[in-house]
Order: sequence, then structure tokens, then C-alpha cells
Amino acid sequence: MIGVATCTRLDLIDLLGAEFARQAPDLTLLRPDQVTDPAAVSFVFTFIPDDDAFTPYPNLRAVFSAGAGMDAILACPSLPPDVPVMRVEDPDQASQMAGFAAFHVVWHHRDMGRYLASQARGEWAQRIRDLSPKRCRVGVMGFGPMGRAVARGLVALGYPVAAYARRMPDPPEPGVTHYTEAALEPFLAGSNILINVLPLTPETQGLIDADFLARLPQGAALIHLGRGGQVDEGALIDALDSGQLSGASLDVFATEPLPPGDPLWSHPRVVITPHVACIPEAAAVVHSVISRLPAEEKSPQ
Repeated sequence: MIGVATCTRLDLIDLLGAEFARQAPDLTLLRPDQVTDPAAVSFVFTFIPDDDAFTPYPNLRAVFSAGAGMDAILACPSLPPDVPVMRVEDPDQASQMAGFAAFHVVWHHRDMGRYLASQARGEWAQRIRDLSPKRCRVGVMGFGPMGRAVARGLVALGYPVAAYARRMPDPPEPGVTHYTEAALEPFLAGSNILINVLPLTPETQGLIDADFLARLPQGAALIHLGRGGQVDEGALIDALDSGQLSGASLDVFATEPLPPGDPLWSHPRVVITPHVACIPEAAAVVHSVISRLPAEEKSPQ
């Protein structure tokens, strides 16, 4: 069984080659420049492929994403329309995402940026106010495994949580108020902190624009963990500067890495992380790939 590992951003063989060798010793994983017989390649393992990444291989049977997202693969012009594309399935990623989201909810709810700024000034800036989680309403956009884990964790912390998805989840999550596509307005109006974990689709591309942000309560915070193309970053800065938003946590961006000099880097109300909300474990990524290879081509483990 021969596969090709290719990505414009990551050296997948350097990161995961040893784990593939451990779990699937009969599988050969090559870089594109190591392929001598393109017709023998059965699958491609990638995350952000070149435009022509799939062109050389006439007999592809599957494409595997190295992460939970597949939008860069699905947008690749050379992807054959009849070849299935599969994402990583790793329950631990949802737990990581839930913890990451909870950290940022507490950051904005408890105004931690203010205290770090006070520390830098050597100032004891105690602020007495009502800090009960029950008075801070959190909205979660997207209710797949990631969104469900995020909502469940926040409910456990005592926050009132609402979730927005195209259809009602089955089963609903206990303690969560569910909104569907027709009820976006009341969902946004009731979200003091909004967490976005939506996938990137034609419907969500550019969704979070000036009009969208204006429908949140004044002083709301945005935690953006979905995909960079969903947020109008200029409109976001305007909303922060006007006071419509009190803060934002951003893990994904329209251009990654975020270019030096981008105004988001220095904005005092923005927390930036470099697309690290959840990182799949090497063993889980490889298991996810080899467990879904065609049965006759799986290597013994």
C-alpha cells in the first residue's frame, strides 16, 4: 500500500512518519518527490495541498486530512470528484477544544486582560463586581462534536449556554438552549460571549461581518475557533474600537500565519493564538487513517 504525504505548511512525514511506521509497517508513505510510479499511489495524506497536489495520481482511492478541517482539501482544484475525503476522528480533540474555549470564556468574563495590564504597571487594581457565571450568557455556533463538548464544559462551569446549528441536535444537550437556522437573531442577541466553531462552507464564508457583530449585545466578546474565512477582520477591529465588542480571542485567521504588522497583533482587546485550539495526537491521526483504508489494503497492527 503506497500513500503520499503532502502539505504546503507542514512536513507530515517528519511529524508523523515514525508513527505510521509503528502502526502500519507494511504501508509505504512517501513525499511527492520520492514517488517513482504515480499509478501505484492509493491515497494522499494532506492538510493544505498545492493546487495540483492530486493531479499525478490516477488511481487514488481516498484522501485523508491530517486534522479535523477539510476545507483546504475540498477547495483544491485538482481533487478528483469521486474520491472520498476523510477527516481525523479523535475524541481527545473535542476535549482540548472544550478546555481552550472555557479558558477564553473565563478570560473575557473575568476581564483578565485588565489585570495583566495592571500588573505591568505595578498597580493593585481590584475591581469588585458580580462575577457569577449565571449572569454571563454564552452562545456556541456549530454543534458537531466540538461544539457539543464546548457547550457541555461551560454548562458544568455554571454558564447559561445556547447553541446554534442548522438543525436540532439528536439528542439535545442537557442544560443547553438550542436555536436553529431561523432563530439566528435571538441567539445572537442573547450571547454575551459568542464562540464560533462552525465549519467553513459557502454559507459561513464571511458570515461574521459588521452587520452580524452589530446584532450581538453591546460589550459582547467573540471567541473565534472555526475558520479564518468566516470573519471580516476589518469589521471586527471596527467593532472593537467602537465598543460594540469588549474583546476577541482569535485562533484562526484569513491569512495564516498572520502577517507581521497586521493590526490584530497589537490590538489591546485581542488575544491571538496560532491555530492551536486543539492538536490531534500523532497516534490518533495515524489510527484514524489506517482504520479507514479499504479492508483488503489495511496493514496489520
